[in-house]
Amino acid sequence: MSLEQIDHALRRRMEERDRIAGDLLDLDGHPSHALLKGLTPTGETGRRWEQAQVRLVTLWWLFDTYRRVLDRAQEIRAGHRPDTALLTTLLTGPSVELKPDDVPVEKRSLLRAVGEWITLDVVLARMDQAYREVAETIGAVDTAWNALLPRLDETDAGRRAARDLATALGAPDPALDRLDAEAVRLRAAVTTDPLGSAGLRGELDATAAAVAARRGALEQAARVREEYAERARLLAERIERVAEAEDEARRIRDTVTLKIAAPALPEMPDQAPALRDRLGALGTVEGRWLELVERLTGLERGVEEALAQAGRVAESIAGLIGRRDELRGRLSAYQAKAVRLGHAEDVTLAGLYGAARDLLWSAPCDLRRATVAVAEYQRAITRIGAAG
Repeated sequence: MSLEQIDHALRRRMEERDRIAGDLLDLDGHPSHALLKGLTPTGETGRRWEQAQVRLVTLWWLFDTYRRVLDRAQEIRAGHRPDTALLTTLLTGPSVELKPDDVPVEKRSLLRAVGEWITLDVVLARMDQAYREVAETIGAVDTAWNALLPRLDETDAGRRAARDLATALGAPDPALDRLDAEAVRLRAAVTTDPLGSAGLRGELDATAAAVAARRGALEQAARVREEYAERARLLAERIERVAEAEDEARRIRDTVTLKIAAPALPEMPDQAPALRDRLGALGTVEGRWLELVERLTGLERGVEEALAQAGRVAESIAGLIGRRDELRGRLSAYQAKAVRLGHAEDVTLAGLYGAARDLLWSAPCDLRRATVAVAEYQRAITRIGAAG
């Protein structure tokens, strides 16, 4: 090589050296690399990190040999009469000697058992391979942590908020203690073996959901502590409304039994006394807010259900009177139709009408027989109408 070619090759190699040094420093400063160096990885991560460390040692050792050859070439080129043949060998020939003794004993499996001379291009290729393998492992760890740790962080934030609520309520929370232990276990697993923790996604999601649910329960308990007196007062009012609705259902029943013969009545609601007892029992757990919130909300649901049931029963019973009135209306409508058809004096129709009317305007009214009688009267008028 001429001096001009040597200078060009040397400049290219120096630029290459600087670029490699920057890449190595970037790799060394990668946040996940820094975390791995401060941990004792386990499982799949531990296995791959051990291999990556071996390659890192080789990578830095190869870079050091590469740098030393370039330093020597620079010194020779700076001399008064540079040896072009030697510089050509250093830059393009087998100028790098790899000695097994230069590598720590536990790392020597990466190199041949005997020394070898290789070119700078071969050194560069081996560095590139080692770099890719190390970067792949660090990148995989980084991806796994980025996928799992934010979920854990969210869960931890929820646990801290739930713990603050539990502390403010002044009562131990064994359920939250169990969730704390589970979250700590999962974080340890994800931190030390992110590559082996992909299967923990379901457990992470389940724990996060359980924490959110527990936090919600504690928030509800805190609200109940603030609202208890007012909610208890409103409950008492609603229970009295239930009692009134149940009394109304019984009054309607009594009316129906007088006006309708053998009515098929639903069972009468009578939940107000039990609801009053449940309301009074809430005072025995006041202060145990997590327990109280369950009882209070359950009682509120029970009161609304009882009120709705009393309304349904009253409506169902009152419907029997409505059925009687409907039959009366139908009977009157068909009587008017008979008059329009010119059969007002028809003896048969009059008999059918009288039988139906007697049933409908007697007390108690036999709805089954009255329904049959109205239907017979209706059919008779329909036949007359069809005959013209």
